Amino acid sequence: MSSPVGIYLSVPFCKAKCSFCNFASDAYGTHRLEGYVDRLCREMAGARERAGQMGVELPGRADSVYLGGGTPSLLSAMQLQKIFVALRGEFEIDPNAEITLECAPGQLAEETLEELLRQGGNRVSLGVQSFVDREAQAVGRTHTRETCLEEIARLQRAGVRDVGMDLIAGLPHQTRASWEESLECAIVSGVTHASVYLLEVDEDSRLGREVMAGGERYGAGRVPGEDEAAELYEMACGALDAGGLGQYEISNFAREGHRSRHNLKYWRRQPYLGLGLDAHSMLRAGAGEVRFQNTDDLETYMNDGSGPLALLREEPAAEWIDREAAFEESMFLGLRVVEGVSLRVLREEFGRERVEAVRPSVEEVCEAGLLVVEGDWIRLTARGRMASNEVFSRLLEDGLPAGPVTLGHPTNEDLFVGTPVRAVTS
Repeated sequence: MSSPVGIYLSVPFCKAKCSFCNFASDAYGTHRLEGYVDRLCREMAGARERAGQMGVELPGRADSVYLGGGTPSLLSAMQLQKIFVALRGEFEIDPNAEITLECAPGQLAEETLEELLRQGGNRVSLGVQSFVDREAQAVGRTHTRETCLEEIARLQRAGVRDVGMDLIAGLPHQTRASWEESLECAIVSGVTHASVYLLEVDEDSRLGREVMAGGERYGAGRVPGEDEAAELYEMACGALDAGGLGQYEISNFAREGHRSRHNLKYWRRQPYLGLGLDAHSMLRAGAGEVRFQNTDDLETYMNDGSGPLALLREEPAAEWIDREAAFEESMFLGLRVVEGVSLRVLREEFGRERVEAVRPSVEEVCEAGLLVVEGDWIRLTARGRMASNEVFSRLLEDGLPAGPVTLGHPTNEDLFVGTPVRAVTS
């Protein structure tokens, strides 16, 4: 029996675009949202036929659904219902499936929340980024600390099982004291999950261009340096763990029993299907897998009826994963998770000889205090998680790939191989 698939649905619409954002999302206008929902539903309806034509295995059962963006909480109740009707028409959704909606604080209508709960929604991820108003406003966020805390309390009262949030270390004007304030607010609020990212100063974002030019707009002159941001990340690891949110992946922390099952699929190389603008997928194809993605241009997506499963072998964005690449991914993606990688599982899947070939590199990294071997498991140390790019570069000597693997979807995944470096939207 094939493994159930995780489904990511991209809704790239925002009320306003954050200054740090370089994703394929924008303030396109809600008048275009209805047409986009119709296009997304058509893509769903055609996915299985195209998968069959290509010989790509698309499981009929899904155990996770993730609506990301953008700000999918801008969907109306009727639009959300339309999406789930189309989704259930193509997939059997497990009764206990994890169903997540990304939300900007203060931008989730009561009717949409009620519809989410009717559809089995049990997880909401809030794009808080900072509980300090000055920091949030500097990058174009429209919420305040009060808005965030009220939203968390409302979702908890409504019966949402998992209420999580994103925080960003390295925002303009951020200090150790203000970061401690944000972390304390997160812990006291009772959220079950937190993701902590380092701000990425990307040249394709407004903030990034201003930083590169040496300007002051968007707080560009008050962005903490890389060393300061790394210290903030270390602070988060200690504070969140002490507050009951244990680290289970380089960027992710959760209370017991509340890890994101959908996101774990990316690091465990389980099948997932991305639908919508700039959505990424990985599905089985014979003895291997293939990664592919949709266009990141809205006009192209709206006018293209092919979707991501059409003519994969002719698409430049499609990457067929052979056995060697699968081994490499299993190593560096598995090491992102705190538990690490099972050598026994690697030997069973790839053979003893392939695993033994990487042993010298593993031993070298262990001697540097960045990796530890415990029984049949290897995992990053706390220091190794901070210097994970260095770990993977050393493992490159045994042939591991130098570049990042784009996983899942642009909001969580554009999960880079090493240290958390990405700021999220919503």
